[in-house]
Amino acid sequence: MRFVDTATVYVKGGDGGRGCVSFRREKFVPKGGPNGGDGGKGGDVVFVADRRLTTLLDFKYRHHYRAERGRHGKGSLCHGRNGKDLIVRVAVGTIVKDRDTGEILVDLIEDGQRFVCARGGRGGKGNAHFATPTNRAPRYAQPGQPGEERWLVLELKLLADVGIIGFPNAGKSTLISRISSARPKIADYPFTTLVPNLGTVRYAEHRDFVIADIPGLIEGAHRGKGLGIRFLRHIERTKLLLHMIDLSSDTGRDPKRDFVVINEELRAFNKRLAGLPQVVALNKIDLLGPDRERLHGLLTYFRDRCIKVFPISAVTGEGLKDLVAFLGTEVERLRDREQK
Repeated sequence: MRFVDTATVYVKGGDGGRGCVSFRREKFVPKGGPNGGDGGKGGDVVFVADRRLTTLLDFKYRHHYRAERGRHGKGSLCHGRNGKDLIVRVAVGTIVKDRDTGEILVDLIEDGQRFVCARGGRGGKGNAHFATPTNRAPRYAQPGQPGEERWLVLELKLLADVGIIGFPNAGKSTLISRISSARPKIADYPFTTLVPNLGTVRYAEHRDFVIADIPGLIEGAHRGKGLGIRFLRHIERTKLLLHMIDLSSDTGRDPKRDFVVINEELRAFNKRLAGLPQVVALNKIDLLGPDRERLHGLLTYFRDRCIKVFPISAVTGEGLKDLVAFLGTEVERLRDREQK
């Protein structure tokens, strides 16, 4: 399934039905008077957040959403039927914006949350409403009001507690596959991960957190290099960032510089994102062999900067238990702080 996280759609509420002009025509009721019924209300277009959806793919193929119009009023004071609401399901985490003004209309972050994005028009009143002592046979009725219409921009931001960041091939996908039920594509070449992946991690009995793996960043991503930085929107809601650093020597990169470069890319996208708490995972320690002097130097480097650091191997599982336990405890602490 393709991953689509932005879409532009046109929505229109149903038009209201017009009122009816009618008079009683009964044999033994002389001068029966007006009995035109009201028109029905047009249906609304309603967005509903659904946790079973993880993409905006449906909006890639359908761009126009119109609710049913109200039926016209009839004689004998018959009210026209109201138009049916059009229910449009979107993924939890979808932000709805007005295309023309850029205003954020709603942030659908809870399963089942509803938002009426285009209200249906009110039905017109029939001529029975306009009878007066001086105008006993009104020959006019109200037309129905048109439904609201607008262009909207939908933007999906995944809901996760922990976001994994790092260079391509740092082991992000391998890690999420080891600690959660997510099964992303894993291969030994850059940009294997082309779309974000979500996984749920159980760190204690009846306690878990959601982790997100996004495509790898490279230096200059904010200028369009590699896959760019647009996927960073999917970790904007996270409480904590897990920074994966590749320790293998065959990459030819400096782990310290990698850490600095990734944080510069975060800052170029969103200063708030760059300010989130970070935990560093020094991955692929299984490739260091018996000589781990390089590892000790990096541990000292990050600890001197008061950054929590864990040496791990996503392939062998070394160090993952301690890392997951810390992430779970830290997420729980941050959740409690938000609720106070």
